[in-house]
Amino acid sequence: MVAFKGVWTQSFWKAVSVEFVGSLLFVFIGLGSTVNWTSADSPQPADLVLISLCFGYGIVTMVHCFGHISGAHINPAVTIAFVCTRKITLAKSVFYIIAQCLGSILGAGVLYLITPRDIIGNLGATMINDRLSIGHGLLIELIITFQLVFTIYASCDPKNQGMIPALAIGISVGFGHLFAINYTGASMNPARSLGPAVIVWKWDNHWIYWVGPIIGAIAAAAAYEYIYCPDTEFKQHLKEALEKARQKSRGKYTEVDDNRSQVDTEDLVLKPGTIHAINIEQGEENKEKDSASEILSTV
Repeated sequence: MVAFKGVWTQSFWKAVSVEFVGSLLFVFIGLGSTVNWTSADSPQPADLVLISLCFGYGIVTMVHCFGHISGAHINPAVTIAFVCTRKITLAKSVFYIIAQCLGSILGAGVLYLITPRDIIGNLGATMINDRLSIGHGLLIELIITFQLVFTIYASCDPKNQGMIPALAIGISVGFGHLFAINYTGASMNPARSLGPAVIVWKWDNHWIYWVGPIIGAIAAAAAYEYIYCPDTEFKQHLKEALEKARQKSRGKYTEVDDNRSQVDTEDLVLKPGTIHAINIEQGEENKEKDSASEILSTV
């Protein structure tokens, strides 16, 4: 239950609820831009700029509305990256991801219900271009998600006094869509791909839209947090861990750091039943025996 500490609070459930609502609105409005309202007899290609701006502006709006409540992840890949960099606990991330997926499915379902069947098409389901291999599609999703998550970390860094985070993240989403719609549909978000896949039941190479974004997100988070702008606390923690790993073992004991506080040392010594306490008692007994033998020898 320790892992779920902080979960059973009102503020956390508010955060989970806005992840659900944000994902619902984002998918509902974003997928709506992919619907081709021309007649089936004379279809026209999708307007890439329209779709890119809709998804990009949608993220700007969601981050601005919900960022201070939940962080406005609205993306399982982002949540997983935050877990890997210790910005959210694993237990909390499970609830976030479930809310994001359910919101996406409901958003796609509502859009399906209100859209005429003759123009609904694939409901914006993400699919790899027929001219590309599966490996190419995986690589594209990895790269565009990398640039998105790197933008999220950079724009939310207090040391970065540049563009407003919501605007920077939205531009990054639009940037990825302008490039990758013709390649893979430009998902960058497993939940966004899951919603229409469930509603229209199209699962062709769906795993790519989970594996690619998750790998790209984790790589971006690791690159920013541990290479380009490392967290000083984490760096110190890692340094201490490496120093402890290099310490030589002495018998049954491991060498203790010199900078360990006196309070911690006393806690270890005075705790009943520990090896340290037993050794101290044995040491006292040995001293008493030595003293007694010295007295006898003098007599």
